[in-house]
Amino acid sequence: MGCFPCFDSKEEESLNPQKHSNHHKETHTHPALSNNISRLASDRFKSRSNVGGKREQPGLKELADAQIAAQTFTFRELAAATNNFRPESFIGEGGFGRVYKGRLQTTGQVVAVKQLDRDGLQGNREFLVEVLMLSLLHHSNLVNLIGYCADGDQRLLVYEFMPLGSLEDHLHDLPPDKEPLDWNTRMKIAAGAAKGLEFLHDKASPPVIYRDFKSSNILLEEEFHPKLSDFGLAKLGPTGDKSHVSTRVMGTYGYCAPEYAMTGQLTVKSDVYSFGVVFLELITGRKAIDSTQPQGQQNLVTWARPLFNDRRRFAKLADPRLQGQYPMRGLYQALAVASMCIQEQAAARPLIGDVVTALSYLANQAYDSSSVPGHGYRLNGDRDEKNNRGSGRFLRNDMGGGSGLKWDLEGSEKDDSPKETARTLNRDLERERAVAEAKLWGENLREKRRQEDNFDTNNE
Repeated sequence: MGCFPCFDSKEEESLNPQKHSNHHKETHTHPALSNNISRLASDRFKSRSNVGGKREQPGLKELADAQIAAQTFTFRELAAATNNFRPESFIGEGGFGRVYKGRLQTTGQVVAVKQLDRDGLQGNREFLVEVLMLSLLHHSNLVNLIGYCADGDQRLLVYEFMPLGSLEDHLHDLPPDKEPLDWNTRMKIAAGAAKGLEFLHDKASPPVIYRDFKSSNILLEEEFHPKLSDFGLAKLGPTGDKSHVSTRVMGTYGYCAPEYAMTGQLTVKSDVYSFGVVFLELITGRKAIDSTQPQGQQNLVTWARPLFNDRRRFAKLADPRLQGQYPMRGLYQALAVASMCIQEQAAARPLIGDVVTALSYLANQAYDSSSVPGHGYRLNGDRDEKNNRGSGRFLRNDMGGGSGLKWDLEGSEKDDSPKETARTLNRDLERERAVAEAKLWGENLREKRRQEDNFDTNNE
């Protein structure tokens, strides 16, 4: 890139208080989300404006005041790390800007530097949310934010470098010399990505709705360990007695849950739907939206749903590039999970904790490719996990945030089908709903009687 803006500015001094220090120091924070994110993530935040040729920069003062566990960099430092953003350092591009591979001169660490496009989709609000979210949320399945730069009108994010790129790179438009992902790796990636979502939904306080779960946002490090990236659209979930948060519809077509796309009402189940679409991509090898497919097959979910109802057609849902190298029962079970996640009604979808339980089981069932195609399964878990399976009902992980639903992963082939599993889970959901209504009715009745007793006492 030819010319760069002035490196030194008053705004940069306020945002980069450690600029004049030779060593960047990290500030450790409590994992719970602070009030800063509540303020920054709310839709009351003003969006970017180009009125009068001047761009608004809302909330930059809040970023400087917030205690965040991320380093601050000058633009000069990041330009040096990426060889002045030369083409040979370029590794990818998205709606929010370009990504470059670099090496920090102070530490020698290899990093990925995302330079936000000033005319792109991600404005100051999204930049601030991503910095704060990734500074306060730490998990093995979330990408690590090393630091940021807010020099003048430059906005850059510095992440750990993920050498294997994105899941999308390994699923779609593969060059002839690139091996497709095998079945075991696909299940491992799905389970890890689900654990990242589980952390956001069940461990973060308040819960975080990712809102942009898609294959290009799942990055892979060595041994295909997945990490979620790009948190600019993340939203704090409902708290207290609220069932949802209302917001403008953001995300990627093909991955958005139908109720969110139609009403703007966002819940953690919206993320579960998006996860189901990505899981279908892993199973089928197809894109969420593919205009090169025949009419009626361009939308992955629309194409797959009718096939769930006919066991004889399940094999058509498997990625042809697998060449039959997958366990038939594992395929049934994976399709059962995917079909539940993409249910039209949000209430019928499982919680992500239940999905993690099911996929952790599948990921521990290592497929032996030397066996007969479509069959060979061998357990890759430990002895305790074998015992936990008991009579064939695999319960949710007690450490997770599941709803208590049971996934029958050891039953007959009939029970393994998506249709039968969906029926079982729906029955469990209805039972839970009935119990909850009965409890609420009982509490209301007791409260009414208490009020009547107090009234009689006062009148005596």
